[in-house]
Amino acid sequence: MGAADVVPGVSGGTIAFITGIYEELIDSIKSINARAVHKLVKEGLPSFWKHVNGNFLASVFGGIAISVLSLAKIIAYLLETYPIMVWAFFFGLIIASAWVVSRRIKQWNIGKGVALVLGIVVAYLITMLSPAETSEAYWFLFLSGALAICAMILPGISGAFILLLIGKYQFIIEAVSTLNIPVIAIVGVGAIIGLLLFSNLLSFLLHKFHDYTIAVLAGFMIGALNKVWPWKMPAETFIDRHGEVQPLVDTNIWPATYAEQFQTQSFWLGALVMGLLGFALIIVIDRITKED
Repeated sequence: MGAADVVPGVSGGTIAFITGIYEELIDSIKSINARAVHKLVKEGLPSFWKHVNGNFLASVFGGIAISVLSLAKIIAYLLETYPIMVWAFFFGLIIASAWVVSRRIKQWNIGKGVALVLGIVVAYLITMLSPAETSEAYWFLFLSGALAICAMILPGISGAFILLLIGKYQFIIEAVSTLNIPVIAIVGVGAIIGLLLFSNLLSFLLHKFHDYTIAVLAGFMIGALNKVWPWKMPAETFIDRHGEVQPLVDTNIWPATYAEQFQTQSFWLGALVMGLLGFALIIVIDRITKED
C-alpha cells in the first residue's frame, strides 16, 4: 500500500482490496473511537489494543510508513527515468484489480451497473482536473493530509494524485525525503483525523450497501485508468512560482503519435510486457489470498 500511495494515480486502497484486507482495515480504523479511549483509560492498554485490532493496524501502517520512507526517492527516480514502463505496469495492475474486485459481486443488476458507471464517471472527471498552485500554510497542509488519506483508502483514487491536484505532491514528497518534521507532522495529524472520520462513512456503506459500494469502488478503478495511461502529451502548461514550466493538462495519445510527436521511441513493447506483468501480479496475489 505504501509503495502504491507514493505514485500519483495508484491507490493504496486498491492493494488493500486485492489482498483481502480492505473491509477489516476500514472496520479496524472505525473502532478507534470514544469507546476505545474509555477502554484505554479504564481497562488499560491490552483491552484497548484488542478493541482496535492493534496487531493488524500496526502491521498495515508500519508497512506503509516504512515503504513510503524507503521508496519515495526510488519511485520518484523511476517515474522520471522510465515513466512509460512505470505507468504501463500500474495500468495493468489497475485493470486486473478492477476485474478482481468486481467478481466479489455475485449477482449484478441494473442498480449495481449504474453504481459501477457512476464510479467510473466520478473517477474519470477527477483525473481530468487541473493541478493548482496552493498555499503552504499549516492549515492547508493539514487539509491536504485529510483529503489525501480519504483518497488513499478509496480504490482507484490515489492520495498522491489528490495531492498533485491541490499542488502539494512535490512539496510533501520533498518534505518526506528531507525529513522536514514540522511539515510531516501537520500533514500526518490531518491524515489521522481525516482517516478516522472517513472510515466511519465507508464502514457504514460497506455493511449496509455492500454490493453497491463495491460496484462504485470498482468503477473508481476503471475511471482512474485515464490518469495512468503511459503515453501523454502536455496540452497546456503554466509557469510555477519558481519560474519553471510545468504541465497543466495532459492528453492521452497513442504510442505511434507519441513517437512521432517527440521524435523518440514509444517503448510500446516494453510497456506491454510491464502491463502484463502488473496484471499477472494481481492475479497471483488474488490466488494466494484465496488460498490463505
